[in-house]
Amino acid sequence: MSRRRTLSTKKKIALLVSAATVAGGGAFALAATSNAASVQNAQSSTVCAGLATALGNNQKFIEGQRAAPDAQSEARIANREAVIAQIKVQQEASNCAVGESAQDSQTAPQQPAQSAPAQAAPVPSAPAQSAPANNAGGGAATGQQVCNGSTVTLSGEGGAPAASSNQFPAGTKLKVTNLDNNKSTTVEVTSVSGSCVLLNNAAFEQVREPGKFLIRKARIEKVG
Repeated sequence: MSRRRTLSTKKKIALLVSAATVAGGGAFALAATSNAASVQNAQSSTVCAGLATALGNNQKFIEGQRAAPDAQSEARIANREAVIAQIKVQQEASNCAVGESAQDSQTAPQQPAQSAPAQAAPVPSAPAQSAPANNAGGGAATGQQVCNGSTVTLSGEGGAPAASSNQFPAGTKLKVTNLDNNKSTTVEVTSVSGSCVLLNNAAFEQVREPGKFLIRKARIEKVG
């Protein structure tokens, strides 16, 4: 006569708990992998959008120079074509669509009275010009706020921190604050571009978030 081996109630419970733990661990691993992929895709999308905006702004600048050339237009166009070539290299390295272009939509003329109250005493000297980690998020504005709603990206140009603009002449000082990390930089406009403010590489590095080529939430102030 054969004996049937039966599991005690305690052993059955232990086996059930073990199986549930393994299944739960697998589900957690799948969820973590899915979340990581979503974050990576979002970051990649932001990088590609920033590069496309930078490319579009440079193309728009070249179009403007060709439409109304002057003695320096040929040199400016050659410079911007080199910048565009570098942006395309960055697009390829970031797995973006090479050559994808998107121009900044902020092309409306400047509204001088936009910002108005309590700005009767701006600080023209703005000594924080070279302070990359200046926390300006909670302080009062140091100048007239302009270009509300504009995004800020980079031109791809080298050299000391500087900016280009389609609204402010050379010599104008603009303070750009990245509201996502409260970093700001004050730079001088040195050339013309297709958007309110286009920062060169050195200036953009002072306020950027790692891996991003576009500042979506920016405060731009005219300080000189």
